[in-house]
Amino acid sequence: MNYAKKIIYQSNYWYNDGLKKAKVRDMSGAIISLKRSLQYNRENIAARNLLGLVYYGIGEVSEALVEWIISKNFRPRDNIANDYIKEVQDSANELEVINQAVKKYNQCIEYCRQNSEDLAIIQLKQVITSHPTFLRAHQLLALLYLHDDQYSKAKQVLRAARKLDTTNETTLSYLHELTRQRTRKGRRSVDRKKKDDAVEYSLGNETIIQPRHSAIKEMAGHLAVANLFIGAAIGAALIWFLVAPAVNQSRSERLNSQMREYSEQINSLEAQVSAQTRTLDNYRTAGEETEADAQQAQNTADSYENLMTVSEQYNSGEYTNATMADTLLNVNRDSLGDNGKALCDELRDSIYPGACDSYFSSGTEALASEDYETAIEDLGKVVRMDQSYNSGQAVYNLAQAYQGNGDNENALTYYQMIIENFADSDYVQDAQENYDALSGNSSNSSDSGNSGDNSSDNSGDASAEG
Repeated sequence: MNYAKKIIYQSNYWYNDGLKKAKVRDMSGAIISLKRSLQYNRENIAARNLLGLVYYGIGEVSEALVEWIISKNFRPRDNIANDYIKEVQDSANELEVINQAVKKYNQCIEYCRQNSEDLAIIQLKQVITSHPTFLRAHQLLALLYLHDDQYSKAKQVLRAARKLDTTNETTLSYLHELTRQRTRKGRRSVDRKKKDDAVEYSLGNETIIQPRHSAIKEMAGHLAVANLFIGAAIGAALIWFLVAPAVNQSRSERLNSQMREYSEQINSLEAQVSAQTRTLDNYRTAGEETEADAQQAQNTADSYENLMTVSEQYNSGEYTNATMADTLLNVNRDSLGDNGKALCDELRDSIYPGACDSYFSSGTEALASEDYETAIEDLGKVVRMDQSYNSGQAVYNLAQAYQGNGDNENALTYYQMIIENFADSDYVQDAQENYDALSGNSSNSSDSGNSGDNSSDNSGDASAEG
């Protein structure tokens, strides 16, 4: 008992911690705390509903719906998750807008793979406009701006992202990278300006630094003196042998310094591009995983919703087995939790037998009247619910329906199922003959055709008897 109390206490502690963080929009911290709360007590309804709200607050609508549907499964009544789900369902237009925004975001990731960053930027702007709380879209747009050296735009987008989640590690790392790149760029600009405004050269053991314009004036003065004196040739010789070597040396050193600086800049840019390319690659990989996770989450949500619908219909007693079976067939049992699987098995055991009788009867009648499409639909449901129904008669009639509809490939599939799985049934001999006829293994094609006709007549009689 004390151990159970400690678990509940820990769950409530982390819930309260998550609530505090959510109030200051520390969404990342809130998600961590609420997940810890659910690790201690997965039936903590308040923590699960709040986790859904946090996901919804950063644009992860599918994740939010999953949490609310699980919460609804644990407590069907007096649960605010019902209101959240209903509100999302009632806002069909808004839900469609969000769905399109997620699809466009995934397309932007594909653009990045194709090195079409410009197209990705244009589409991400549209995504953020239609879905302003989509945190991942803000982060990807900021990353692309950083990659394109558009620092002011990157800063603006990152500020918006930080308002959505104040402590998100990805957002904070991008802000740090933005500050670092802008500082480095500013220093390079100042150093370049200083070097451009001055000229250095060596005279003996001394290094002389003087403004560029003074060198021009000095050169003009030399030329004026040379023009005034008759000894122009002597002056030119002196300039050639004394001044020119120093100027050439200074120019050579300046060029070497600039080359070193350019080399350092190139190395730095290559490192930045390499780091940003790795980040983009990570985003591409994460995008595929996110898309798969989103699809899986949606399938899980749909399965839970269908399961809850069938449960409510079954408890009301106002629906036929066939109607409830149609919805129950859309439930993916493997995506459910332990409680969901148990409920699904219980409903199947109660509903499927009656539904099989109903659909087998209507499917057999449709086969007899050569309404093959209806027969395929109804008998197909019977086979999905109970493949061994009437010792394989449903499978055999379904094969007959496919054959009558001209779909020999599916007919062969179900005839082979009879041959392999129902070797002791009354239909295996007819199934073998029809299989041989359709697959071209009989020795006489005309006899095979007659055999197929006879088997069809026999199946009709068998169906009528069934």
